[in-house]
Amino acid sequence: MSDYESAVTYSSYLAIDELLNIQRTVSAGPEHDEMLFIIIHQTYELWFKQILHEFKYAQKNLELGDTYSSLATLGRIRTILKVCVSQIDILETMTPRQFNSFRSFLASSSGFQSAQFREVEAVLGRRDSKMSGHLPPDAQEKINQIKAQRSVWDSALVYFSKRGHSIPGKYLERDFTAHYEPNKDVQNVLLEIHKKDPETSMICERLVDIDEGLQEWRYRHVKMVERTIGHKTGTGGSSGVDYLNTTISHPVFVDLWAIRDQL
Repeated sequence: MSDYESAVTYSSYLAIDELLNIQRTVSAGPEHDEMLFIIIHQTYELWFKQILHEFKYAQKNLELGDTYSSLATLGRIRTILKVCVSQIDILETMTPRQFNSFRSFLASSSGFQSAQFREVEAVLGRRDSKMSGHLPPDAQEKINQIKAQRSVWDSALVYFSKRGHSIPGKYLERDFTAHYEPNKDVQNVLLEIHKKDPETSMICERLVDIDEGLQEWRYRHVKMVERTIGHKTGTGGSSGVDYLNTTISHPVFVDLWAIRDQL
């Protein structure tokens, strides 16, 4: 083996050859715009992978009480969400007729089947039984493992406690498989944080940034789908826009939104 063949190169390090060979079109021809559709959605999956990676790191630092590392990581997640939103602008350069030229070849495949996005939702605290039942068993098991651990909000409560704020113990060591219920006890602590602890309140606002960014992505996604297929049934058999509309305006960190009119 030559020195060049054994050396780490840009191509070998990033597995460029493999990366550029995983865009497999299925339409007849194939249709020109299918390539864009594939690359956009593969890119989304890469960003979901990175978001999960960053959330894991953020949770570790929150539970350690590390303010500055937590702020930096949460800020990075918010920036990634902005990129996810901006990708919709690219997807919207494809007209409804261009999408319909290959839509029938997608069969039952749908973004509804993205296991990684369900993982993101689980990390953020979603705990209902319907979120992963349509996924393969191994994906369901991975999501169930996430649901048995602290969510990002649970980690934030640990952080607030380590900063000296009186989070009741029943919220710190609760059943993490159960949905977190917003409550006045925690909201009163959050009000005190915003009034007396500027550093900790910055963590709160980073979490609101992420929540708002996720809601922005959901809204743009819904409008993109409506613009492209109207109210047709989704490719995976979901109700399409009607289903997606039910996901809008459901904040993740409800306690942080509940105190807005008291700040």
